[in-house]
Amino acid sequence: MARAGLTPDRVVRAGAELADEVGFAHVTASAVARRFGVQVASLYSHVRGTEDLRTRIALLALEELADRGDAALAGRAGRDALVALGDVYRDYAREHPGRYDAARHRLTPEVAAASAGPRHAHLSRAVLRGYDLGEPDQTHAVRLLGSVFHGFTSLEAAGGFDHSAPDAQESWTRILYALDTTLRSWSS
Repeated sequence: MARAGLTPDRVVRAGAELADEVGFAHVTASAVARRFGVQVASLYSHVRGTEDLRTRIALLALEELADRGDAALAGRAGRDALVALGDVYRDYAREHPGRYDAARHRLTPEVAAASAGPRHAHLSRAVLRGYDLGEPDQTHAVRLLGSVFHGFTSLEAAGGFDHSAPDAQESWTRILYALDTTLRSWSS
């Protein structure tokens, strides 16, 4: 019988908190069970094991990020929308480093299709509406946005900008403005 108070949501949220504290790669069903002071078998009525737990944390992170993106883009277009979406990813990575890593966890095609992942592509495409790009340029630009956002946040999280001037915020602002200029002048 499951321990009173344990629910799939509580188990996943505890795993997400653990990911932020120790890193997503260190999240296991055993580690979450220790958090609750229960045997790992007590979790099995809520998650099927470590891989299922990690997948559910990834789904949570994708959902949280997409919700933030939706809120940030409301009423914005062009460079304002680009900066807002970039800041969503960067801020989330700073606030929830383990969850941010989880959002890039490889999902099966079926799980990915049913996740908030497609919302992320829609968010990028919403930003790109302000740049009047047709296909396949829009798909290339979606990939460019993801590469810039993830690349910068990953390097920053790894301390890649800690020991040099100027400040990373100044670089971030200039990169987003350069990206805006690139998108405005994009042509096949």
